[in-house]
Amino acid sequence: MAKIGIVGAGNVGANTAFFIAERNIGDVVMYDIQEGMAKGKALDMMEAAPIRGYQRGIRGSDSFEDIADTDIAVITAGSVREPGMKREDLYLKNVEIVDELAGKMKAYDGTVVIATEPVDVMVMRFRETSGLKASRVIGLGGVLDSTRLRFALGRVLGMATETISATVIGRHSTRMMPLAEYCRVSGVPVSALMEADELEAVFEETRNAGDVIVEMSQRASSYYGPSAAAADVVQAIAWDTRRILPVSFVWDGQYGIKDVAMSLPVVLGWTGVVRVLEPELSEEQVGVLKKSAEELQAIFCCW
Repeated sequence: MAKIGIVGAGNVGANTAFFIAERNIGDVVMYDIQEGMAKGKALDMMEAAPIRGYQRGIRGSDSFEDIADTDIAVITAGSVREPGMKREDLYLKNVEIVDELAGKMKAYDGTVVIATEPVDVMVMRFRETSGLKASRVIGLGGVLDSTRLRFALGRVLGMATETISATVIGRHSTRMMPLAEYCRVSGVPVSALMEADELEAVFEETRNAGDVIVEMSQRASSYYGPSAAAADVVQAIAWDTRRILPVSFVWDGQYGIKDVAMSLPVVLGWTGVVRVLEPELSEEQVGVLKKSAEELQAIFCCW
């Protein structure tokens, strides 16, 4: 059974542990720099075990060393967005945290899942600083975006979201690229169920979903959605399901783009990214990806 480490016991970290426990995916150790925080939250969750039927354990730790022997490490530590902030505004706030963690994990033998924003740049930063294989350092980007798109499509169509498949690739920002031809309801293309302008409106809603949550809540960025996405990715790796999910990773020539992290559908397994899939794109879509890559490289190089 996989041992899963979670770095950061804030909203995203704690809820990721909760969702992992609810699915009985594996044993969890949760670490936070704030003394006692991870231990207290872990104890609180485990006291629900008799009711919820958890078969695996959650424990908290004040020592980062407890993350070293885990099979999967989920990085959630860092500042979160406030109203009016873009994801990129968090780069200078969170890069030192990610650098410190990456420096401690240069000999890490598992797979790292990044939730810290801005996720694409943080995947790039962690990969470079740690020296780990690109296939072993992945970010939530496209998984979360695709989940939000599935919800929006289900609401508009009035259909069960579990029957809906959707794929969003590219940068985790308003430049994300939902793929209409990969949006289906039980195999039926959504283009056969809704007008083009309706579908584009749903795409636009998805692009702005994170911003809307921040503006509405006023106090914190989203965390239930990212936590559920993180648990989904962890399950695919821990159980070696070879499930196809769109995750952020450092590209190596896909669509002519190298050394930049964005999301593409990949086959996920015990070793992380097992295989990269490249959807058929138009020249215009490839151009959007290349523009996003340039923007990400500019952010990455500013530190």
